[in-house]
Parts: sequence; structure tokens; C-alpha cells
Amino acid sequence: MNEDSHTPEAIAVIGMSGRFPQANGPDEFWQNLINGKDCVSRFGERTDSDGSKWVGARSTLDRPDLFDASFFGIYPKEAELMDPQHRIFLECAWEAFEDAGCDPLNYPGLIGVYAGLSLNSYLLNNLGKSKDLARNYQVAEYQTMLGNDKDFLPVRVSYKLNLRGPSMAIQTACSTSLVAICQAATALLTYQTAMALAGGVSISFPQERHYRFTEEGMVSPDGICRAFDDKAAGTVFGHGCGVVLLKRLSEAVADGDPILAVIKGWAVNNDGSDKIGFAAPGVNAQAEVIALAQ
Repeated sequence: MNEDSHTPEAIAVIGMSGRFPQANGPDEFWQNLINGKDCVSRFGERTDSDGSKWVGARSTLDRPDLFDASFFGIYPKEAELMDPQHRIFLECAWEAFEDAGCDPLNYPGLIGVYAGLSLNSYLLNNLGKSKDLARNYQVAEYQTMLGNDKDFLPVRVSYKLNLRGPSMAIQTACSTSLVAICQAATALLTYQTAMALAGGVSISFPQERHYRFTEEGMVSPDGICRAFDDKAAGTVFGHGCGVVLLKRLSEAVADGDPILAVIKGWAVNNDGSDKIGFAAPGVNAQAEVIALAQ
């Protein structure tokens, strides 16, 4: 497709899906952005006797408990034991293929999965209260382990959708989804797979819960996130899931696939110790990784 044979191959996004606060898909999410809609749920503030301030604001998902288990051939009891993060990511993975017009169950080539998720609060708050569960987690509670361990998220997607490419759990804290895309793109350029699903999911329970505000901390004092604004004072926690289906651009063009976006460069690095604290951003390293990607 390139006149210049030395032009490097790029990566096409040919399908996508997601679940977002007050939006059950990318189209609704985009409309919320266009309309400037505030999608943060608010449920009041409270102050403890010691003066601690708790802010009631969080971006929550609509009915994350719903799941079409029978569609994926999953028994109701098995679905009940599964982390909702696993359930929703599986649904979004299928929808990403639908968006691309691709039938993964009969695709002749390799399709990889690169994905990650957040700490499993569903297991901690709903399934893990029994001492027997903690003691017999890997033996008597085998189905619970398979439905809740981070490592099994991509593998379940590969199993249910008949995907035979690399299936890898990616965990890099806040950058998990982006690093998953980087790993998937690298696998595509090295021909380890013909297509790749990449993304992440983060849902914690209970959804509506307060967070404690502390001066000089990372959270917003009023539940409003003012990114790139001179009044910015902190972030607000939220939930969501995002999945993209990737393919080498030249092949996407040749096959007539829908091309939603093109990825031309990516890079991964680490801050090292050049920052004021473990959880703080490293300005120099982040500038370097942007330059490297460009």
C-alpha cells in the first residue's frame, strides 16, 4: 500500500467496544464527550469526628451485575463465581469482533489477547469472607480461582472465542491498557499473530463508596476532575472497560476492514527513581517515552 517500501508498517484499529460511566458503548461515550456531560455519580460528603473529609463521587457503571452467561456457554453457578471484570471484558471482546465484522470462531489465522484488570474487590467483598475459601482456594474452590485470578482473564476470552494466538495477562498498574496495546502491536509487527485484542477493565465494589481526601494527595477535594486546567486539584476514581481489535494496516486495507484509527508508534519505559515518591509521576521519563514513541 506504501509507495515508499521503507515506510514502516502501522497498526489499524478495526474494531472496538467498551463500557463507560453513563455510556454502554463507544458511541454513547463519544456523545457524552461532545455534549460535555459530567458522568460522575455523586452521593454526598461526610466528615469524621477527627475531621477527616470523605468525598462521595465516583464514575460508576450501569448494572455491572448483568451478564449473558448462556450466550458464552457458561453455567449460572459458574457465572456467579466469576469476577464481573471477567464477565464484562468477555462481552466487550465479542462486541469488538462484531464491530469489525469478523467471526473469531471461524477465523483461519492466529488472534492474540493482551489484557489486564484491577484488584478483585468482588472476591474480597462477596466471595472471600469464608475462611474455608481462603484455606482451600486452589483446591476445593477451583472454579472460584478460575473465575477470579487475574491471569485467567485473557485465557478465558481465548477459550470461549476460539482464539489461538498469544494470550497474555498484562499488569502495569495505571498503564495496563496502554501497555497491552503496545505489546499487541509489537506482536503484530513480529508476525506472532494476525490480529490482536487489547485492552483492560477496572470495576471495584461496592461501586458507590466515598474516598478520603488528604491535602497534597492525588484525589479531588470536591469530586470534580479538571484535567489540564489551572484549577486542577486532583483526580476522581472511576470504572470502565475498553477493548480494541488490531491488525497490520496493510492487511486491513487489503481486506477492506473498517479502519477506525491508525497507530504509527508506541513505546514503553519506566520512571526509575527519578521522582519524588513511589506513586508520583517521573516527568523526565514520561517526556522521554513520548519522544521515543514519536
